[in-house]
Amino acid sequence: MVVLIVLVALALSRSSDAFRTSPLLDSASYLANASSLRGNTYKLSGEVSDMLAWSPTGGRLIAVATEAGNRILPVQVTDKFNSVNIQKGQRIDFLVEVDEKGILKTKGLKVQ
Repeated sequence: MVVLIVLVALALSRSSDAFRTSPLLDSASYLANASSLRGNTYKLSGEVSDMLAWSPTGGRLIAVATEAGNRILPVQVTDKFNSVNIQKGQRIDFLVEVDEKGILKTKGLKVQ
């Protein structure tokens, strides 16, 4: 019985970090030279600080205050996530890819 409880607790603790296998985005490196990170995928956790733009085909551009580094980064939440209700002040875990232009595009997200 004790073994079962330990296994369940372990499984729950691992599932709480949806993007645990992805490296954290180094916001200082991104701001210094986003081009050098093109094509790579990272985890970004932070709080939505502002809604910057919206397009029905392109999705939303939001400002995210990062947990690590206390910086504000622009993130394009693609139209794939138009059904997700994102509000200012929400804490979100993102899986982002740095595209060919250096833009952070959302590949996955989990509202905390």
